[in-house]
Amino acid sequence: MQDTRLTPVLSIVGLLLLWVVAAFLTNDPQILPQPWDLIPPLQQEMASGALLRNLGATLLRVVWAFALAMTLGTIIGLSMGRFPVVNRWLDPWLVIFLNLPALVLIVLCYLWIGLTEAAAIIAVTLNKIPNVATILREGGRALNTELDAMAQVYRLSWRTRMRHVILPQLAPFIAAAARSGLSLIWKIVLVVEFLGRSSGVGFQIHLYFQLFDVAMVLVYAFSFIAVMLVIEWLVLQPWERRVRRWRVV
Repeated sequence: MQDTRLTPVLSIVGLLLLWVVAAFLTNDPQILPQPWDLIPPLQQEMASGALLRNLGATLLRVVWAFALAMTLGTIIGLSMGRFPVVNRWLDPWLVIFLNLPALVLIVLCYLWIGLTEAAAIIAVTLNKIPNVATILREGGRALNTELDAMAQVYRLSWRTRMRHVILPQLAPFIAAAARSGLSLIWKIVLVVEFLGRSSGVGFQIHLYFQLFDVAMVLVYAFSFIAVMLVIEWLVLQPWERRVRRWRVV
């Protein structure tokens, strides 16, 4: 058990060693600096408050887009999974939006709505809804009809059925959509900020890309990756294990 817990740590250490070797072979800090070379610029951004301010702006957009995409995607996916007529009508739409490049939706939202915060959040949300709907559609199809019939026989209220019959069965699908959704949303948020926002991690990466400052690009990239890993390991993975416990025989 102890070796299992250490595996992620050893994996990250191996990645750092690979980075050190690659930077040594490159021998040019302007192309690939050593990991320890990022400490001074990281301290500088922390001291000025720029890092926390931009991290906060990006996280706020991630939270808004995540909440909207999960809510709308769950409603659409569950409706498609439960009602064949709805699925026949919306399935072509789902296929189209699943294959529509994220960049196209981002550019169109900026052109139609303007370079605003609303356009940024809508663009990210629209890119994620099809993925959530696809996963939750399978969850709707997997619902146990016998349990549903039992709930109707006992005349359970809609709220009670959702809480004790529907949601426990959907929980693993919701957890899977949440985990995949978070990883996709923050990547799209950075692209949205890169193209049309004046704050956030993506904006800072765009700024330092123009200055050819690889160290600062890595500082902002790895800072946000660290935040997302903390959310993944401390929130999403434990929650997913918890909601899957009832399926263990």
